Amino acid sequence: MDGFNIDNYLRIAPTDVILVLISTCIIILIAKKFFWSQLIALVEKRQSVIQENIDSSYRLKQEAESVKAEYDEKMKNAGKEAHDIVESAREHASQEKVRIITEAKEESARLRKQNQEDIEHDKLNAEKEMKEAISDVAMEAAKKLVEKEMDEATQKKFVEDFINQAGDKLW
Repeated sequence: MDGFNIDNYLRIAPTDVILVLISTCIIILIAKKFFWSQLIALVEKRQSVIQENIDSSYRLKQEAESVKAEYDEKMKNAGKEAHDIVESAREHASQEKVRIITEAKEESARLRKQNQEDIEHDKLNAEKEMKEAISDVAMEAAKKLVEKEMDEATQKKFVEDFINQAGDKLW
């Protein structure tokens, strides 16, 4: 290893540079002649695929933003719709309450009137029964008192007149 000198390996010689440039140009000319159209087609194809991906992602982004905007609008409207539904339910409940109270009052008034009529009817029946009972008792008493002095029709008329006069004043 006596003859090994690192400077020989690290040197840049002008002849080496010129040979490398010439060989690179030849390779480029050969590549251009035979492979350039294929290389350009490959690059253009790759460029169109990349552009399609960019366009597709842009479209998807626009669609996503549109869907998000629609969703946000629906959510905003959903709150309003829920509020409207609650308000409608309250109003309906209020109307139902008024209707039920009105029906209950009408039913109460009807029952009160019916009961009043029943009471009046029962009162009239009771008066009639009492008058008949009193007239029967009075008739028997008068019959025994005046058995032979008056006939039965006269006695009955006398007792009925008495009851009617007494009934008008007491009942």
